[in-house]
Parts: sequence; structure tokens; C-alpha cells
Amino acid sequence: MYLKRIQLANFKNYREVEMEFSHNVNGIVGANGTGKTNLLDAIHYLAFCKSYFNAQDGYAVNFEADFFAIHGEFVTYDTEQNSKISCTFKTSGRKVMKANAKEYERFSDHIGLYPLVMVSPYDSDIINDGSDIRRKFFDMIIIQFDKEYLHQLISYQKLLRQRNNLLKQFLEQHRCDESLLNLYDEQLQPFAEFIHEKRKQFIGNILPVFQAHYDLLSNSREQVSIAYNSGLHETPFRQGIAQMLNTDRKSGFTNFGIHKDDFIFYIGDRPIKRYGSQGQQKSFALALKLAQYDYIYERKKQKPVLLLDDIFDKLDKQRTARLLELVGQEHFGQVFISDTDEVRVTHILTEYRIEHKIVKVGMFV
Repeated sequence: MYLKRIQLANFKNYREVEMEFSHNVNGIVGANGTGKTNLLDAIHYLAFCKSYFNAQDGYAVNFEADFFAIHGEFVTYDTEQNSKISCTFKTSGRKVMKANAKEYERFSDHIGLYPLVMVSPYDSDIINDGSDIRRKFFDMIIIQFDKEYLHQLISYQKLLRQRNNLLKQFLEQHRCDESLLNLYDEQLQPFAEFIHEKRKQFIGNILPVFQAHYDLLSNSREQVSIAYNSGLHETPFRQGIAQMLNTDRKSGFTNFGIHKDDFIFYIGDRPIKRYGSQGQQKSFALALKLAQYDYIYERKKQKPVLLLDDIFDKLDKQRTARLLELVGQEHFGQVFISDTDEVRVTHILTEYRIEHKIVKVGMFV
């Protein structure tokens, strides 16, 4: 499935625009600040109901407006059937997602129907930022093909917020009702165990795919690995959360559970966060995204849309060459590549004999 056209109204720096795309590779070109990344983010909204960069939808509204609207038309490669997806948000109201004019009751019903992978200069955050970034990254992969995982993750997070609110009340009131906390613990347990098992299976499955991509990008110069760290590896959920009760009471939040999990990235036997060079970290992050693409493709039998933001400036020639060798193969479906230099992107895509369309964004702002 590919994105045939998109319409934007008051989305970030776009007031009103309509664009059509190639089913193959699209070069999105324009000077800095003209909206190349914003266009890719709008496409991300159509797949995930949210921005790739900001949790608050209000940041995506043009500063002169009080709403934004994104309308996209997806077309299947084989049957040419089309689906019209829209995402609208009002600063005084709410966000609405629709498919063929029918509103979704839950955003979770839409996620995964239009698989997408984005490669961004900010992907190094997956390596260098906190554990919550890594959990969200891997969770976003899993939920694109596993609806039950998404539903159980949402249920766990809802109960966790309620338990944390209760702990804060107890801390302020200098008291604790353990029987009430036990009710939450009992409800959290099956969700925690399910998510823990799914994450463990997922890392085991994606690791060889990731290692193969890293070998390709780095010419097999180093060994890399991913370790899934979770308190549930060694301690059952109810036992672990009971052991942390005193700590929970003193801190006002829950200190044991799958929300504390982390994924440790290694180069050789050392964490790449501390010991990896900038080039090694770029290869690692890119290999993760390519593994994400392959993993989703294999399970959904559908080629995700691939968004490559500013790669020619951020990747060296070797990594760029390796990536374009892959993009030029039939393995990939629709691809969007943003760049500031129209001549450069046209030359590179022509050099690799990649069928493409150039879309200039400056003229639309």
C-alpha cells in the first residue's frame, strides 16, 4: 500500500496544500525551514494518529489557526483499491481519526493498518536517552502487528497511573492502605506478565535481522547485540512489587514492573551508549530501523512506507551507499527522502537507477 496524495490545512508551516506522490521513491526537496520534515510528520500522523516528534498535538497547529487537518489517500499495489484517511485536531476540541469518512472509536483500531517506518536524525536518542525512549521504540514496532499487545499495554498503563495516583495520596496523607494497593497489583499482574513475555520473544526474533543489517552497514567490522533487562526475568510480578512496597510508599510511585524495563545496546561486550563512536551509533540506529522495517514486512506481508529524513547530510557516503542499495531493491515499497539539495538528491537517485519523483515543498508554504 502506498500514499497517493495528501492534503494539509494549517499543519505546522503549511496553510493549505495538496501533493501527489509516486508509488516508488519520492525526493522531498527544499531549503531549510520550508517544511520537508513537517511533511514527513504529517504522513506519520496518518499511520500512527500522532506526531513522530511531539506528544502534544497543539504544537502541530499553524500559529495563525486553531485547528489542523490532514487528509491522505492510500492505494493498494495489487488491486488499486483506495482508502481515505483523515486526522483533524481542534485546539478547543479533540483529535479525530477517520477512515473513509467513518470515525474511529479508538485510535488503537487504526494503528498498524498502514505500517510505516521513519528514519530521522533524532534516532540517536534511542541509544543515548532514557529507558522510556527505548521502550516506546520497541513497543511501537510490536503494536503494528500485535493488537492484543497494544490493548494490554494500554490497560497496564491506565492501571499504573491509578496506582501511582493512589501512592501520591498516601504519601501526602501519611498513611497507606495495602489492601487497596493489592487490588491494583492483582489486576496489573496478567498485563505485566503478557507484555514481558512478548518483549522477550520479540527481542529474540528481531536480533538476527538487526545484526544482519548492522553487518551490511559496517562491513562486518564489529559484533553488536541487544539485551532485554527486566525485573520480571528473575522475580515474579507479585513478589517483586510486594518487595518494593516500602520504596513505593516513600517515593509516591511504583518502582517495580515492566514500565521499568530497559534494552541495553552493546558493541562487542560494552554498551554502545558509552563506548561507541558517532559512526557506530549511526550504524546501530539505522540498523534498528531497517530491522523494524523487515520485521513488520515479514509479519504483515505488507511493505511499510519508509520515511528517510535528511539522510544525505547526516550519514557518511558509505552508510548512504549501503542504504540506497537496499532502497533500490524491490524489497522496499514507497520511500520518501528529504533533502535540501535538489541537484544532489536527483543525481544520487539517478546514479543508483532508482525510479523517483521530485516534490518541491518551498512553493507550497
